[in-house]
Amino acid sequence: MTAPRYDVLGIGNAIVDVIARADDDFLIKQNMQKGGMALIDEARADAIYEAMGPATESSGGSAANTIAGVASLGGRAAFVGKVREDVLGTVFAHDIRALGVGFDTPRANDGPSTARCYIMVTPDGERTMNTYLGAAQNLSPADIDPKLIGDAAITYLEGYLWDPPHAKEAFRKAAKAAHDAGRTVALTLSDAFCVDRYRDEFLKLMRDKTVDLVFANEAELKSLYQTADFDSGISALRNDATLAVVTRSEKGCVVVSKDHTLAVPAAPIDALVDTTGAGDLFAAGFLFGLATGRDHAACGKLAALAAAEVIQHIGARPAVSLKALAQENGLL
Repeated sequence: MTAPRYDVLGIGNAIVDVIARADDDFLIKQNMQKGGMALIDEARADAIYEAMGPATESSGGSAANTIAGVASLGGRAAFVGKVREDVLGTVFAHDIRALGVGFDTPRANDGPSTARCYIMVTPDGERTMNTYLGAAQNLSPADIDPKLIGDAAITYLEGYLWDPPHAKEAFRKAAKAAHDAGRTVALTLSDAFCVDRYRDEFLKLMRDKTVDLVFANEAELKSLYQTADFDSGISALRNDATLAVVTRSEKGCVVVSKDHTLAVPAAPIDALVDTTGAGDLFAAGFLFGLATGRDHAACGKLAALAAAEVIQHIGARPAVSLKALAQENGLL
């Protein structure tokens, strides 16, 4: 097998985040479910933007944030996602390329505008997301280059891709291309509501080994197995997944494989500001560690450090070099 050109290649929804602070009353008034992600149409997107307070815009999207984190750690990274030939599409492409990430997906010349996610951050740091998928949902198998996929040690897919039908087909094509090249396929379950929609399909992806590594948080694990008991969820996950990592916020994470369960503590923080991107950056640290040959404990520590950095400021991407931060903490 030839050496991979990339450590991690991510495939996901190419989204520009519009982030504002809000209180719980605003969420209630706007009929938003706190901590969740709702898919919205363009009219609803415009209405939310009118109602929300002062906002900051930054390139986002779950898998794209993860890939930004991999690049910040010094990893060789690439991203596949669909934007429109419009202002926000230009912003997204510029931002991700400026990080040193390979991004060559052709832009759409017509159809819906570039995707955007309106994120409300409440005083407790919780984020509530409203996503207009726009052009992102038109990612198709034609956008998947098997040679590019084969050039990555790990192909990382987001569960949100399971919403648009063409993107689902692209997901399957990418997983096959990765395995044909002897590479690893990773999946994040994205959020508990996404799991509610696609529980059986996600379980099948694990059981038929379409994916080799699964990321979930505690709520997603419980939704996947329809249980309130964490330990029974972990036990079921061990039977289904080749390798899985379950995050538990301030309790750290649990790495689960057929023959062992490893607990890794969370990294300390000074103050929780915004949980947006916590899971995405956690995945970045773990994937970077795995792609560069580190053991599961070291991967978990890198993941915890990356997540700790991103939750201490507004926004879903690192504000400092994760590579430098990891070196300061003796992890690289």
